[in-house]
Amino acid sequence: MTQLREIYFCEICGNVVEILNEGAPTLVCCGIPMVKLVAKTEDASTEKHVPFVEEVEDGILVKVGQNQEHPMLENHYIKFIEVLTCCKVYRQELKPDNKPEAFFPVKKEEIIEVREWCNLHGLWKS
Repeated sequence: MTQLREIYFCEICGNVVEILNEGAPTLVCCGIPMVKLVAKTEDASTEKHVPFVEEVEDGILVKVGQNQEHPMLENHYIKFIEVLTCCKVYRQELKPDNKPEAFFPVKKEEIIEVREWCNLHGLWKS
């Protein structure tokens, strides 16, 4: 059974779906069940994926890679950064020529979870 805010991925066409209305027993795309993405939390490689939250004036700045920026190349980049609070989801979609960061007008103490999706290495959270 799907749950609110879960993210699913189609291994055939690459569709990504975020659950806005929970309850479906299975999500299907391209004739096969979609894969529920489970966010990773620890980087083991030199490419940095775990989102880092920095308090700034009027909100937060989320960076992908605290000391080393994640690559933003045509074939390897961050597709989106999300900030989840108790009652809102803030999302910034990114493109290869963007910096791997986003500003959100939210207080750090309101955050439940911060996550990002790398087109090659999947879903990550902090």
